[in-house]
Amino acid sequence: MRGFLVRLLITALGLWVADQLLPGIAFTSTGALIVSALVLGFVNAVIRPILFFVTLPLTVLTLGLFILIVNGISLAIVAWLVPGFLVSGFSSATLGAIIVGLTSWAASHFIGGSGRIERMKRVRSRAAASMDRAIVRSHDRR
Repeated sequence: MRGFLVRLLITALGLWVADQLLPGIAFTSTGALIVSALVLGFVNAVIRPILFFVTLPLTVLTLGLFILIVNGISLAIVAWLVPGFLVSGFSSATLGAIIVGLTSWAASHFIGGSGRIERMKRVRSRAAASMDRAIVRSHDRR
């Protein structure tokens, strides 16, 4: 449950950033923002896979770029369903979907599946560590 709430807040953050950056996206209240984040999660889970399957030939033809259009359609559907969420046109919906996606992607790197903040650390392979030791040894011999 905690993970769901954190993901909902991340989506709401992405929608808020899109609202701040794009003049074509607006929310009339904070409640509309939260409801829009919830409905966007539902649309992405149910309707977006159907849209993706139907538009698969175009997606393949454009080397995946048509997914941006599908995401814009998803955001436009949410704006149509939620009163208080206004999108002025399809280009605003597509740019807004890109901003929401980038914000969610960046925030998700710090959040685990349980909703807890996870520390990111660099994992090194044994081969890289042994190469570093060999370089240090050869450098010490000089």
